[in-house]
Amino acid sequence: MGVIRHVVCAMSGGVDSSVAALLLKRMGYHVSGVFMKNWDSLDEKGVCTSDKDCEDAYRSCQVLGIPFHQVSYVKEYWNEVFSDLLSEYEKGRTPNPDILCNKHIKFKHFCKHALNTLDADAMATGHYARTSQEDEEVFRQKNVAPLTGRFKDRFEVRNPVRLHQGADPFKDQTFFLSQISQEALRHTMFPLAGLTKDFVKKMAAQAGLHHVLTKKESMGICFIGERNFEDFILEYLEPQPGDLVSVEDGAVMGRHRGWFTLTLGQRARIGGLKDPWFVVDKDVTTGEVFVGPTTNHPALFRDTLQTGRFHWITVDPPPVLVKTQMMDCHFRFIHQMPLTPCTVTLNMDGSLWITLSQPIRAITPGQFAVLYRGGECLGSGRILRLGPSQHTLQLGRERMAAAASLVGPRPGPPDQAS
Repeated sequence: MGVIRHVVCAMSGGVDSSVAALLLKRMGYHVSGVFMKNWDSLDEKGVCTSDKDCEDAYRSCQVLGIPFHQVSYVKEYWNEVFSDLLSEYEKGRTPNPDILCNKHIKFKHFCKHALNTLDADAMATGHYARTSQEDEEVFRQKNVAPLTGRFKDRFEVRNPVRLHQGADPFKDQTFFLSQISQEALRHTMFPLAGLTKDFVKKMAAQAGLHHVLTKKESMGICFIGERNFEDFILEYLEPQPGDLVSVEDGAVMGRHRGWFTLTLGQRARIGGLKDPWFVVDKDVTTGEVFVGPTTNHPALFRDTLQTGRFHWITVDPPPVLVKTQMMDCHFRFIHQMPLTPCTVTLNMDGSLWITLSQPIRAITPGQFAVLYRGGECLGSGRILRLGPSQHTLQLGRERMAAAASLVGPRPGPPDQAS
């Protein structure tokens, strides 16, 4: 008798995780579905959206004929993700809870639950991503002689597991996986690695998973949903009213309810103005939020930034970076934004300076700088500092030119007597 290969699939109640479980079952694995509850609250309409997602996940497991389990990480999500989110907003930064949720909840607590409590050999999710293990024997399901030893032991490989972009460039989700640990990645399968979203939907329809086909894509804060952000955040942070200040002349344009309700690049709601103004910078010490009159104002564009200690998927930095302290690669800080060529410099404390090939709009402290090289996601680091904006640089050039004009032309060498 062959070894039973047990894979626990994280079920969100959506089409991607449902099809991931379907594919695992078709490959011959013994599959269990588990729904994670991570937020315990009602939306503005008094509806607990997680209950509906849980019901849909259960229905998917029924259709597929696999066991269904539930697990709650409400306390863990609050302590390890949401508390960090509130702290970051108070510091004037804009965090990314989706990346941290994957790091702390799905690929730490849930992974341990799957492997230790449910005695799974591996866990799986519906992310569009791929690992360097996908083509190795560890994931093959062929009619071969029974394996000796436990299947779980097959994941104990010597070489680091690498994270690669999925086949669908529009759905690639390695951005959200850029902080997960090497240990979790070793025990994770991504069944949708080589599929497009359209093909996944066709598979769901053919398998009778019609209840997940009509659901909208998940939006908003991870496990909290889509809602009015300002009203939501003010439920947890005290209002800190301040001025909306023109970055061009220092004029007070209006008031805000707290710097943490605004992020760089968004439209500032200022009454009585015909044209929109946009948030370009914040000063937490004074409570002032600076605004500019156009969506592409130079104050929104920067080409340098510094991260905190960088998280490398393979644990260690690439050899070329260790050797020379510099490396060329690609950068993004928003999911699906075009990859931008960049040069990174490794600092002694493990942080990075990143210099971009061109200025990018609204790079935001608190977000994660995610790096790629040849289709591989290298990891990410939280953006802590920004270089000067194009507006600041232009003002500096103008002041230098003005100062030079006041001094006048430099005198030439004295005439030589004949």
